[in-house]
Amino acid sequence: MTSSPEEMQELQERAEQGQQSRLAPVSLTMAILAVFVAAVSVLGHRAHTEEIILQNRVTDTWAYYQAKNTQRQTNEIFLDLLKISEFRDQKTAEALRNKYEDAVRSFAGRQDEIKNEAHKLEKEMEIERRRGDRFDLSESFLEVALVVTSITLLTRKRVFWGAGFFAAAIGLVVAVTALALH
Repeated sequence: MTSSPEEMQELQERAEQGQQSRLAPVSLTMAILAVFVAAVSVLGHRAHTEEIILQNRVTDTWAYYQAKNTQRQTNEIFLDLLKISEFRDQKTAEALRNKYEDAVRSFAGRQDEIKNEAHKLEKEMEIERRRGDRFDLSESFLEVALVVTSITLLTRKRVFWGAGFFAAAIGLVVAVTALALH
């Protein structure tokens, strides 16, 4: 039984098509992994951007706290000076004393509110930092999964496809835990 060159060519083409069709799921997996990498990357960038915005708000809040503290201390110094000074108009001096004592009390209460707000913002910032770090880790696992899966196309060994799925699963679990942080 001899085969003609045309028959041999046709058999080879069918074998190549069969090989390509077996690798189609690997290519599809790689495309899906690329989408996951892009999505997790965007989520990570957004988390880190939010972290920076919160860091600025924390800094501004602590600066405001310090400004109010300086204002309160200045008023306390003024009150101390009022205590040791002699005045021609005692009624005006007493009115000033009352005004600055009220201001000191007001600043003290407001400072506690500002401090609590700064601590709250610091906690939010820490959550965003942790969220961004987890997205970064997830992105790394998904990129590894993409690379390992692509080795399947070169070697035609499905073990790499399985290893890619394993790395992708870890990456996706890490991404879900990032979304769950509160």
